[in-house]
Amino acid sequence: MKEFKAGAYKNQGHYKSFQPNPINKQWQVEDMEVLALLSTADRHLGRLDMYSEYVNIDLFISMHIAKEATKSTKIEGTQTNMEEAFLKIEEISIEKRDDWEEVQNYIAAMNEAVKMLHTLPFSSRLIKQTHKILLRGVRGENKLPGEYRRSQNWIGGATINDAVFIPPIHSSIDDLMSDIEKFANDELNYLPDLLKIALIHYQFETIHPFLDGNGRAGRLLITLYLVSKGVLKQPILYLSDFFEKNRTLYYDNLMRVRTHNDLSQWFKFFLAGIIETAKSGVKTFDSIMQLQKSLEDKLKAIGNRSVDVRKVIEQLYTNPIIGVNQVEQIIEKSNVSAYRLIATMEELKILHEITGGQRDRLYVFKDYIDLFETEFI
Repeated sequence: MKEFKAGAYKNQGHYKSFQPNPINKQWQVEDMEVLALLSTADRHLGRLDMYSEYVNIDLFISMHIAKEATKSTKIEGTQTNMEEAFLKIEEISIEKRDDWEEVQNYIAAMNEAVKMLHTLPFSSRLIKQTHKILLRGVRGENKLPGEYRRSQNWIGGATINDAVFIPPIHSSIDDLMSDIEKFANDELNYLPDLLKIALIHYQFETIHPFLDGNGRAGRLLITLYLVSKGVLKQPILYLSDFFEKNRTLYYDNLMRVRTHNDLSQWFKFFLAGIIETAKSGVKTFDSIMQLQKSLEDKLKAIGNRSVDVRKVIEQLYTNPIIGVNQVEQIIEKSNVSAYRLIATMEELKILHEITGGQRDRLYVFKDYIDLFETEFI
């Protein structure tokens, strides 16, 4: 890494674009601080992944993805919160629907991409398909969804002349993305996976291969890579919350690689994010198990009704917002029985009404959703 050179600025006439050097080569890491952080990150990631074997993770994945979607799109300026992510579009105020749709696309892109990993490697094809879903029907849909750009873009600034950063010229994108793909899938390259994906994320954001949606796509790729390599059994680690909380540092550290060839500092920042996020994930799962125990204690007091309450709670772990019609379908009983059950769950403080109306009321599993919005330290 001592000899690392990020790239060079190339004269394109009235501006200079940054041309990154390829990353598909053998790497040697000699910075002991990076290696120490890597060891710590591996340990905490292993603890988080352990929950995939001992907890029914499938119940909770939708919450993790919804949190990631709201945080990742928030970096781009959207204002959708987690509760709103689970509402239907007609339940969202008109001025917030564009933001809501971007969050829904992020959720769909992650879900589809994880499925695609069963048949596709971590590749340009996977990246393009994922990007196509991200931009489907939202702001940016006219900016070549699923296709690498065919013109110059820039980051920051009103025009290219006052841009903060100008990525490489479009004619080099195919070669640069091919280099990432080879690097990601080179089993003979012994750079540890966490450092590999840190480097891939940096390189992807530097290339900025799409006209729009590069930030969202680049953050999504982190989780996809970790799942594709078996580092995680399930997509339960997302760095967007960490990046959003440390937004200035995130951009500064990416830029420092380009200006000072300082890859070590970027690795340290990225690994710190892995550690903090994995610790937070473990605490979330511990809190979920404590919540489940607390609910079981509450259900002992209501006798036979607990059977139907358990059915509803299981659904709420997947989607924490519910209406009476859904409860009716879950318990397979009358509308009156569904209302009575909801009233019981309100008395037990499991459900909280959030619409304030007399009709089409919605209820949230607040204690559960709060676990994903709590900032664990």
